[in-house]
Amino acid sequence: MSSVVSVRSRGLSQAGGIIAVICRRGMRKIRTRPALIVPVLFMPLFFVISFTGAFSSLTRIRGYGTDNIFNWLAVYAVLTGSVFAGMGGPNATAEDIENGFFDRLLLAPGSRIPVLLGTVAFSAIRSTIPTTAVLLLSFANGLSMPGGPVTLLIVYLATSSMASVFCLIGLSVVYKFRTVRSMFLTQAVAFTAMFLSTGQVPIGFLDGWLHEVARINPVTNVLRLGRQGFLGDLQWSLTWPGLVALAAMLIVSGGLALRQLDRLSE
Repeated sequence: MSSVVSVRSRGLSQAGGIIAVICRRGMRKIRTRPALIVPVLFMPLFFVISFTGAFSSLTRIRGYGTDNIFNWLAVYAVLTGSVFAGMGGPNATAEDIENGFFDRLLLAPGSRIPVLLGTVAFSAIRSTIPTTAVLLLSFANGLSMPGGPVTLLIVYLATSSMASVFCLIGLSVVYKFRTVRSMFLTQAVAFTAMFLSTGQVPIGFLDGWLHEVARINPVTNVLRLGRQGFLGDLQWSLTWPGLVALAAMLIVSGGLALRQLDRLSE
């Protein structure tokens, strides 16, 4: 029995070491190649600046939910930034596949799952950079947080989870097509998911097919989860649908990525 426990502990330690190495490698690339993170920072900052100006007058309409446009759009901006930050892992993986480094990872003994988990962990950590930048800018411009400090924990949970989801989606695409050029498919999914939600306006302001798509779009529930502490007190009725949406997206995207990794390893 003790030998089994010892083997398992060594396996977990080895897996943890692989995940840590992949995370450190990814963060080292950001330090040596700042151009990798600049677009991920620029886009959500541009969103929060341009959208708060363009949509500021909407707060005067009854039913918008807040009189401070930053309270509504800041979370949309950080989630958008985290989604595209999550694609950093798949982009790096595609480069490793094209230059042959990933083949050496697959030839290493042991499970391939830590390689996938390390990429996801790197993407989740990477998402904290645009999230922090947007929140600092928004607080400087009057963002309020009536839900208290727990609101920030919820926001970082939502952004790191969304980064993980789109990292897994990106990995499933990269494992299948084995090229950086295939990442445009993930970008198309990301833009569609974010824009066809309640990112800019409440669902009651949407008509026709836009209303129906936003209603069933899981990103809408994630936005409600992240926004609640900026719009008022935290509520379980707004929390659990967002957590369920995140869990469902992680399970589905994780299953797709594992399936494609298995096929790639054959």
